[in-house]
Amino acid sequence: MLELFQYGARHRVRGSVAMAVGVALLAGIVLWIYPSMQASVNLDQLMAAYPEPVLKAFGVETLSTLAGFLSVELYSFAWVILFGLYTAYAAASMVADAVEDGRMDLWLSLPIRRRRLLTEQYLTLLVPILVVNAVTPVVIYAGAALVNEPISTRNLVMVHVLSVPYLLATAAIGLVFGVVFTRSALAERLALALVFALFLIQSLLTGTDYAWAGLVSPTHYYDVTAILVHGEYDYTAAVILLVTAAVLVAVAAAIFSRRDVG
Repeated sequence: MLELFQYGARHRVRGSVAMAVGVALLAGIVLWIYPSMQASVNLDQLMAAYPEPVLKAFGVETLSTLAGFLSVELYSFAWVILFGLYTAYAAASMVADAVEDGRMDLWLSLPIRRRRLLTEQYLTLLVPILVVNAVTPVVIYAGAALVNEPISTRNLVMVHVLSVPYLLATAAIGLVFGVVFTRSALAERLALALVFALFLIQSLLTGTDYAWAGLVSPTHYYDVTAILVHGEYDYTAAVILLVTAAVLVAVAAAIFSRRDVG
């Protein structure tokens, strides 16, 4: 059981480790610059100079604490935007790349149902998601201790745990594009465009009469500031993201099982 997942997961390990190292270096830079910035400028006054749409887009509430600084400078950018875009891109390329480089014929020759094949390929994205989310909090905790800045261990762990449903949801969006559009470049670009557009919709409409439109965005259900700064864990939102991911994967699998992608 899960032989395809195991095979695909092994091939993602090296790239996942490289990604974890890159993110760890980014986290280290953020931790390194925070004490000097805190000592030289009033970070909350600096925050007040930002345009209101920027503050809303990145959920900026405070920069004067390490948790607030990390939520803006690391998590709102690296996790919500970049990591979300990466999972959507990677999922969109699964089927499309297999069609373009001829691997799809080998996939379809296997004596298994297409639904299982696609689902196990999708689940291989858990490797980079889990590896990066396991390494980064350790680096941040150690770095916070080195710069002598307090940060809640529980909040730090939970901001990573609750990112997993979010990243699975963005990956599922990409997977749908990958089975609908079998041209790799088109599927990847459309997946990136939609995930980023959903981020903008949720960010810019928050607090307006049209805030309800943000309910369609995965970013609505993953609030890094609420988790890291305030210690608020929305488990219902996490369940909604997991259900959304499951539904989208089921839709992608249904499309994949019916169309000619060889």
